[in-house]
Amino acid sequence: MKKFDLRNIRVRQLSVDEIDDRMLLVNLYVTQAITIIIGLVWALFQRSNPFLLLQFPDSLSFLWWGLGLGAAVIAVDLLISRWVPEEATDDGGINERIFKNRPVWHIAVISLVVAICEELLFRGAVQHSFGPYWTSIIFAAIHVRYLKHWIPTGLVFSISYGLGWIYIQSGTLWAPIVAHFLVDFIMGLIIRFRREQTEQ
Repeated sequence: MKKFDLRNIRVRQLSVDEIDDRMLLVNLYVTQAITIIIGLVWALFQRSNPFLLLQFPDSLSFLWWGLGLGAAVIAVDLLISRWVPEEATDDGGINERIFKNRPVWHIAVISLVVAICEELLFRGAVQHSFGPYWTSIIFAAIHVRYLKHWIPTGLVFSISYGLGWIYIQSGTLWAPIVAHFLVDFIMGLIIRFRREQTEQ
């Protein structure tokens, strides 16, 4: 019987082009499943009911917070993409790979899953422990693909801080969920349909 030798294990970094589409989606959904599990467990350790965090509010005023922040982020992102060289905002092509060949319904599903999972963890659990500033630093740090460039890193930090702020102001997790969903969905659509225009 052959012995298993840990010293023979080699770890190397994969580029996004080396991952097929199915594996990219599996990675995305598994990551989000882990995110929501950590968020639920963290919330339970804080003695808060994670399901109450996701309770839908009686008033729809949270929509104004979410839509307002989402629109502001999209406007800033579009201005940055217009005036800043593409290499200064490069994320390694991951967003392009995730969204470019997806139907609109799948872009919406991905955006909703990411918004709920990440907001439950970061705003619903981490922010309760560390506050919006340190939560935003952690949020920016886990978006590793942006860390090579200061503009997207600063943007992710600012967006996260904004999400934390509207969570405090609105008193419901649904405000940052709406904002997060709107940003991911609109940017996903821009990537998707920009590709179609360049092919024509």
